[in-house]
Amino acid sequence: MSIPKILLPHNFSGLDQKAVSFVIQTFKHMEGADITVFHAYTPLPGIEIKTGMVTEKMKSSLRHLSQQLIEQENSLNTVALKLSQSGFPNRAHALFTPRKKDIAHEIIETARDMQCEFIVLNRKHERITRFFSSSVSQKVIMTLKNTNICIVT
Repeated sequence: MSIPKILLPHNFSGLDQKAVSFVIQTFKHMEGADITVFHAYTPLPGIEIKTGMVTEKMKSSLRHLSQQLIEQENSLNTVALKLSQSGFPNRAHALFTPRKKDIAHEIIETARDMQCEFIVLNRKHERITRFFSSSVSQKVIMTLKNTNICIVT
């Protein structure tokens, strides 16, 4: 039997804690289950900035954004550590990667590349904007076949 692979997209929201708790309660009994906590971030632009009053403000903003990315990566690693300590020793990993497409496609491609059996998504309560555009969870569900998708609300 193959090792079950679980993808847990993480977007640093309050609902993520529910999804992490769900994964711990539901999958810790699975022998050898491998969990990847995943976040695709928007990469910062590579801008050559010369000295000047306006460019100093841009440098400051880029430093601040860069610091936020470091904090998010550390937070993602903390979630993987929590999973390791909660029943998945040496089987929980963090994947912090630059985003090239929309988040739904990033999740889909990562799940396919890693050959995941399960994806655990969280979903915000309905908003009027979702009436006009499809949600990430809906795109993932409609695209992936032969993958178990759990939606935590």
